[in-house]
Amino acid sequence: MSAHTFAAATGPLSQLPLHRRATVTEVTPPEHSPEWGRLLAEIGFMPGEQVQIMARAMPGGDPLVVRVGDSTFALRRAEADCIGVRVDDPKVAS
Repeated sequence: MSAHTFAAATGPLSQLPLHRRATVTEVTPPEHSPEWGRLLAEIGFMPGEQVQIMARAMPGGDPLVVRVGDSTFALRRAEADCIGVRVDDPKVAS
């Protein structure tokens, strides 16, 4: 999903444009790693929490530096793919 696809205002955290504020809507772990749901919740990725991507590693964009609430974490793209978000101001989504 490219950044312009976020014009609909929802999608996976991994595709959120840099520094765009969003709200977690859901966390859906993959079938092969159901424990990711619990692990992501333990570090703060819960519905209703504010998130934003602060940086992407180069090359390849993995891992992502993500702020959730007042904490900052490095997440693998596969983990960020499990986190559904809604852009807080869809009128400025690019």
